[in-house]
Formats: sequence, structure tokens, C-alpha cells
Amino acid sequence: MPKVFIGVGANLGDREKTIQRAHALLGSLRGIRFVQCSGVIETDPVGGPAGQERYLNAVWQIQSDLSPRELLGKLLGFEMELGRKRNEKDGPRTIDLDILFYDQEIHNDRELIVPHPRLHERAFVLEPLAELAPDLVHPMLNKTIKELLSKLGATLSVERKNETHPRS
Repeated sequence: MPKVFIGVGANLGDREKTIQRAHALLGSLRGIRFVQCSGVIETDPVGGPAGQERYLNAVWQIQSDLSPRELLGKLLGFEMELGRKRNEKDGPRTIDLDILFYDQEIHNDRELIVPHPRLHERAFVLEPLAELAPDLVHPMLNKTIKELLSKLGATLSVERKNETHPRS
């Protein structure tokens, strides 16, 4: 089964509970198996409108029988079910579920871009991803996650949170 990494973020409502619910929804799908989950970090918002609340961020590694498009459809459905509204770019959200990597596959069309096009610019994604797979090589940049995080050289305003889901 393909190895898939999902980026998770939330900054509206009961963030921890929403992440737990998203974890349960994804885990309830036939053809999905959790491999491991990063710790949860709390970060300042990056981009978007001023005055947003802080985010909780994590990365989940799963194995999936679903195609990338099928998985994307399920993730978007879970976001809607959990109250996500897409009112403005980089705006606050109850939940954000992004496919970061789907094995070493590359997809680039209107509906699906994998690997995630900005993951290498975002320490709030790279830090939890490096916890799970520091030696994973980005198929387009030919750099490991550890190298990408080091190259970013950013220091995050992070705070480790209690676990909001099983560490599988």
C-alpha cells in the first residue's frame, strides 16, 4: 500500500477535539491504516488575515488503498463535515487536511497537487514531518525533509501540546 503523509492544522473552535474527530473519521475508512502520528505543535499563523488564533499542527502517516484523488475527496468531505468554510485564502479554519506526499508520486493539475506545493516553505509542516520521516526525499526537490527543515532555518514559535490522537 502507498505511504501517504497528511498535514493537519486547526485554529478555530475546539482545535484538539476537531483534530481527534478528523483522526477518527479518517481511521474509519476502509483501506486506511495509520502508521504513525507526529506530536502536535502550536504555532503562530503564517499568512492570511491579521488577528488569527494560533494553530495546532501535526502530520499523520497512513497507508491507503485509495487513489490520491479518492483520498483528496474524502479529506475535503471531512473538512466540510467538521465545519470548514473556505471564505478567504489562508483564512482561519476549523480543520485543514492536506496530502503532503503520496508515495513518491507527482500530481499537478487543477484539483490535486502532490507533493504539497508549499510544504518546503513551512516549518509548521516540516517539523512534525521530520519527526516521522526525516530521511524522506522530496521527489521534486531531491532533498530530505531534514535538509529542507535545516535550509529553512526558521525558528518557530511552537509549543508542544498534549497528544490529541494516538501516536500509532
